[in-house]
Amino acid sequence: MRAVTLPSFGGPEALVLDEVPDAVAGPGEVLVEVEATAVNRADLLQRQGFYAPPEGASPYPGLECSGRIAALGEGVAGFSVGDEVCALLSGGGYAELVAVPSGQLLPVPQGVGLVEAAALPEVACTVWNNVFQLGELVPGEVLLVHGGTSGIGTMATQLASRAGARVIVTVGSPAKADRALELGAEHAVLYREQDFVEVVREVTDGAGADVILDNMGAKYLGRNVSALATGGRLVVIGLQGGTKAELDLATLLTKRARVLATSLRARPAEEKAAIVEAVLAGVWPAVESGDVRPVVDQVLPLDRAADAHRVLEESSHVGKVVLQVRD
Repeated sequence: MRAVTLPSFGGPEALVLDEVPDAVAGPGEVLVEVEATAVNRADLLQRQGFYAPPEGASPYPGLECSGRIAALGEGVAGFSVGDEVCALLSGGGYAELVAVPSGQLLPVPQGVGLVEAAALPEVACTVWNNVFQLGELVPGEVLLVHGGTSGIGTMATQLASRAGARVIVTVGSPAKADRALELGAEHAVLYREQDFVEVVREVTDGAGADVILDNMGAKYLGRNVSALATGGRLVVIGLQGGTKAELDLATLLTKRARVLATSLRARPAEEKAAIVEAVLAGVWPAVESGDVRPVVDQVLPLDRAADAHRVLEESSHVGKVVLQVRD
């Protein structure tokens, strides 16, 4: 099979399309003939040598895919060869075949194309788990999303606004602000020109954000805590702004607030399966009704994986960048 490999770490040019041995489904796994995969920032970190795949996972990048079932491993029930599916992966999406634990498969939602479906699993699972399960967002609360026009940001905005929450996002340009508002955000903060802490306080009459979904980590830690409401929950899912910062425990204590830090890739298969099951129940009906849609910025062929990484590094995109694996 063809797969994008990493003979060495480095810039986008380190990604090499090569012929490799076919993936094989083990017990409890399904072999998926990959139609498309989506690019995530974790892939960029892996390419740079900062984010190794979990033990036993495919060494190739790619944390989600869509395609058709090519074979069933021993003990798999509920799926058939030929089924169109999308999947949450620990790696291996940048390839023509990938073996997936059956609990991490989702049917392609009605009304969503097979290529477009590759943009759903990672963002849907990340947002549902972090905003609604861990963050416990409920109708009427305020959600602040950093990176509001990223893949995760566009999904969080749609799901939270649909659930009756007020959504504030941070974005890098007026054009991205317009897109965020179209997706259901109430306010878009231009982070290069405005202080998101001040804006959150202004639009909430001083109350603050009940849940903050943060991809920056250390750089925003102090300001995020300042922006929290009493009883607020800060959920850190990315470290683009560094890993170490001071935390004012007195402010956290006074607000009776919580700081949560999570990742998805290295979780045990049974935990991922539980999240996937919750997404199927909580997100898929909204996607099939058309209330929530995957936002795809562009689709590139697999042999342009390096260009796809450059798009993410430039942060010029809105939503997801998808790689079409099969012609």
